[in-house]
Amino acid sequence: MKLFGTVRWAVVGLLFLGGMINYLDRAALSVAAPLLSKELSLSPAELGIVFSVFFFGYAAFCFVGGYASDRIGGRNVFAIASVVWSVFCGLTAMVFSFGSLLVVRLIFGMGEGPYGSAANKLVSNWFPRRQQATAVGWANAGTPLGGALAGPIVGFIALTWGWRASFVIIAAIGLCWSAVWMLMVTERPEQNRHISAAEAAEIAADQDATTGGPAVSLGSLLARPAVLATAFAFFGYAYILYFFLSWFPTYLTTARHLSLQSMSFVSTIPWLLGFIGLAAGGSVSDAIFRITGNAVRARKLVLVVGLLIAALCVALAGSVETVQAAVGLMAVSVFFMYLTGNTYWAIILDTVERDRVGGVGGFVHLIANLAGIVAPSVTGFMVQATGGSYAGAFGLAGGIAVLGALSVAVFVRAPSGSAGLAVVGTRL
Repeated sequence: MKLFGTVRWAVVGLLFLGGMINYLDRAALSVAAPLLSKELSLSPAELGIVFSVFFFGYAAFCFVGGYASDRIGGRNVFAIASVVWSVFCGLTAMVFSFGSLLVVRLIFGMGEGPYGSAANKLVSNWFPRRQQATAVGWANAGTPLGGALAGPIVGFIALTWGWRASFVIIAAIGLCWSAVWMLMVTERPEQNRHISAAEAAEIAADQDATTGGPAVSLGSLLARPAVLATAFAFFGYAYILYFFLSWFPTYLTTARHLSLQSMSFVSTIPWLLGFIGLAAGGSVSDAIFRITGNAVRARKLVLVVGLLIAALCVALAGSVETVQAAVGLMAVSVFFMYLTGNTYWAIILDTVERDRVGGVGGFVHLIANLAGIVAPSVTGFMVQATGGSYAGAFGLAGGIAVLGALSVAVFVRAPSGSAGLAVVGTRL
């Protein structure tokens, strides 16, 4: 467990690998979609519904997983979730119809839903406040790397042994990770036999700042404008992400006429830049926090600027003439989108009592992932209605992200001289 220097960073290392597997499993269908659609005779609208049904289960269990993390612990929620998502990833190989695919994807989504809120809960338990945004960034940085690996890995397996084999192989990888997780990770530092007394004391000494103040109900926290604004901004982030995750590979093959092999490698470029953005975003946010002494202002600056740039680039990507320009703009968009990826979670860690972090984080993540229901299906219907044009879908993704960034700019503010969060007369 001390491979990473301290036990807490070893926990983040396992979260990094878990996130990589999570997105490898999730992105596999997007890569295999051209082959799967042909075999099951799916229309673009039906394929959009398949992408969307995952998020009915996923969004609901973002909140269920977060709430459960406050009750039974993020470590236990993560263990259960990883087994469920791995098993149902493997069962994708057994589908035989549009209906059977819908059922498998729904339950697969339920398994993947708790990932973000459970990881945030564990970071809250394992890290001093000054390192939490960095830790969240690295804990989640494996997700775009998993998306990047999905193209070449799933593409190679699908072309060599068929698309069904790819789901079985990556499911086995997930189950192996689950076993290691259950053997190595505890809910809190003091429960871990590998941790030193010095590291446990360092973590505990800087966590008092995340608690304090009178206890408030979960419902009261969820109704506050700042929480709702952060959730809507996260929705804008997620709309770009799930538009890209679900439809960009198909866009490259149908609108840009790339082969499956070429698409598998070209689509990794945005994912790799996204990995850099997500890994760096937490460090940038924590660095601004150290300079300004105001945590929320640091998170807000990274969120608003990054999401606006991402919105502009994704909107432009749908109107350029060449595949190189489209991939380049999409890569820049994904980089800046992921640069903001830690800020939504970090605002929760900075402003919410630790015993409510799971529930509030799960709610914000639920709102964000409603985009996973909307974006794939709306894109499918838009493409079908316009005879195969993707320009409007790219523009819509950018417009929603702009509104999300503006909502944070207006409703989330840190008062002068305070690291806390204020919202138009309401202190959080």
